[in-house]
Amino acid sequence: RSQRGGTGRDRGNTGSAMDAPSAAGLGGADPQLQRFIEVETQKQRFQQLVHQMTELCWEKCMDKPGPKLDSRAETCFVNCVERFIDTSQFILNRLEQTQKSKSAFSESLSD
Repeated sequence: RSQRGGTGRDRGNTGSAMDAPSAAGLGGADPQLQRFIEVETQKQRFQQLVHQMTELCWEKCMDKPGPKLDSRAETCFVNCVERFIDTSQFILNRLEQTQKSKSAFSESLSD
């Protein structure tokens, strides 16, 4: 656990640094390069999510590591991952709704 302790503090810096080279910031760059950067950024965000989920569920469900996962820990991991995915999906849906609401509001103002 002592090795994992430092990872939580670094998490905020990692995302913002990798978000900087966005395809929109490249201006007139090659469309293929822009698409490659978008895909790589999505992969990096996915890896961050998996890392966060693993860290959270490990801390929550793993009392003491052993040679085998007991049924309580296994059930805890399954529930933790499912709740993490549900929460992530809820947040994404909420952000999409908010974005659509802002777009609809902006369009109604321009009419």
